[in-house]
Amino acid sequence: MTTPQPSDAAPASAFGPLPSASEVLRETAGEAPRVILTLQYPPAVPLEAEVISPDRFLGLSPADIAALPVFHGKRQCRLEDFFTVEVVAAAERSGPVAPWIEVHGDASRVKWLGRGMSQGRLSVYGAAGMHLGAYMSGGAIEVFGRAGDWVGAEMSGGTIHIHGDAGGQVGAAYRGSSVGMRGGLIVIDGSAGIEIGMRMRRGTIVIRGPVRDFAGLQMTGGTIVLLSGAELRTGAWMARGTIVSLVPLSLLPTFGRCCLYQPTFLSLYARYLQPFGIHLPHGHRQGFYHRWIGDRSVPGRGEILVWEPQP
Repeated sequence: MTTPQPSDAAPASAFGPLPSASEVLRETAGEAPRVILTLQYPPAVPLEAEVISPDRFLGLSPADIAALPVFHGKRQCRLEDFFTVEVVAAAERSGPVAPWIEVHGDASRVKWLGRGMSQGRLSVYGAAGMHLGAYMSGGAIEVFGRAGDWVGAEMSGGTIHIHGDAGGQVGAAYRGSSVGMRGGLIVIDGSAGIEIGMRMRRGTIVIRGPVRDFAGLQMTGGTIVLLSGAELRTGAWMARGTIVSLVPLSLLPTFGRCCLYQPTFLSLYARYLQPFGIHLPHGHRQGFYHRWIGDRSVPGRGEILVWEPQP
């Protein structure tokens, strides 16, 4: 049985110190300076803006922020060429505080927002482009719209909450990399594309809407929660980890049914995910989970739990 321990599934921080986006907002609302970026016009080609990160803005003046380099195709530009920059100062403190960044506008062609961030908060009011929160290790990202592919790719900590759909490869490993998501939490309120959680080792991914093929491909740990199920080949080549589905799945023949199961660790996940409005059923009075083990072609010892409510 795969339980949410640091060696197998979710990181230990998932049940305590790891804050939700709302908690980060409450903690920083009166302390952190706010940097408001408003997109002046959609870029003609994708804009690589990995400088839009609380870590990069920390301690910079408005003029310094406006002068940060971004790449429009292969041409280097300044951040102010595409965004207006407004800084709202916070109450004075003894030391610098990571800013709360707001991005307004259709940033669907703006890549690498929040890349590698370790602290602070990033809110996107509109669509977000590819590689949102890639390599992040802390802080919180919240998107009030859709997001592109590779959300939280190879992240090791922090929280990402997408109030809309997401593309493929959520929390996945990049091509050629052996390990994907290593920790943290990703919540997608809408649907998601292919290969979510590919090669993930730790952390938690929750998808409210339907998911496409190869969810949990080559997983070696961590937890994926599918509230609306997934399409084909869920858990293909997974070695370890846990996939929870609240609707029936079409499973590969290399998964074997183990037992009818009521895992006690799901009560911890249910309590942890409750602030996000996610109801994860647990307890024998509500129903049971069918436990499947695989992928035996690897061979693997991962588990897929498929919910069956009480009649």
